[in-house]
Amino acid sequence: MQNLQLLSAHACFGGEQRFYQHASSAIGLPMRFSVFLPAQALGADAVKVPALMYLAGLTCTEETFMTKASAQRVAAELGLSLIAPDTSPRGAGVAGEADAWDFGVGAGFYLDATQEPWAKHYRMESYLLHDLLPLLGHVTTIDLQRLGVMGHSMGGHGALTLALRNPTHFASLSALAPICAPTQCPWGVKAFTGYLGSDSTHWQAHDACALMVQRSTALYPRGILIDQGLGDKFLAEQLHPHLLEAACANAGQPLTLRRHAAYDHGYYFISTFIEDHLRHHALSLQG
Repeated sequence: MQNLQLLSAHACFGGEQRFYQHASSAIGLPMRFSVFLPAQALGADAVKVPALMYLAGLTCTEETFMTKASAQRVAAELGLSLIAPDTSPRGAGVAGEADAWDFGVGAGFYLDATQEPWAKHYRMESYLLHDLLPLLGHVTTIDLQRLGVMGHSMGGHGALTLALRNPTHFASLSALAPICAPTQCPWGVKAFTGYLGSDSTHWQAHDACALMVQRSTALYPRGILIDQGLGDKFLAEQLHPHLLEAACANAGQPLTLRRHAAYDHGYYFISTFIEDHLRHHALSLQG
């Protein structure tokens, strides 16, 4: 079980909020994650429940979503488990990895780096798909056949690209203020150059707009939900939801892109609309 260690557990809306650490074979370092389990997933009469994996944004940890998003109440009502991994390896010892808030520690961009010195440990896509999810399938009553993915900002980029690259893993998809076209924004160009190299042809496989352009049929016929605040200071330069909107229209992928006056990029925005996202996923994951 990859030296799984339960760090803490807290009663929460009839279920349990847990924080774990384990040794990751993909990363080569200890990794932390959090899980909310509703009442149905606990005890002698526990049954398998659907789950939603949330990918957090730049500088966040496995704790951020669980403590700030106010998601557990609705998840408990829906019988939905919540999974929140960390946003990068910790303790890799790569020179300069903690020098910037938008690259390195806290900024793994949910991909597998191919460039040294990042390639050894910065392998977040492999970690999520091949370490974390199988581990959760063994140690909890989460039903991995009913798994959705969502994320915020960098994590919205991660949710979109992981779902489009691995549609058999994820039955539903949504995002909040996602980086929609990372090959066309400073955050993405910086991350991709560092992790994937200067040849931008290798970046396309991790750009939601580029991936959507390759589609001719809808991977998510029940639709993708995206919320974006119009008071978000990163909207114009970094996020570009209009590009994904156009790509989805051309691919025939149903997309609900909701734009909200005044809302910014933070967790007040996320907590306002998180219930809509949980219900969006529950419709696909529970029948």
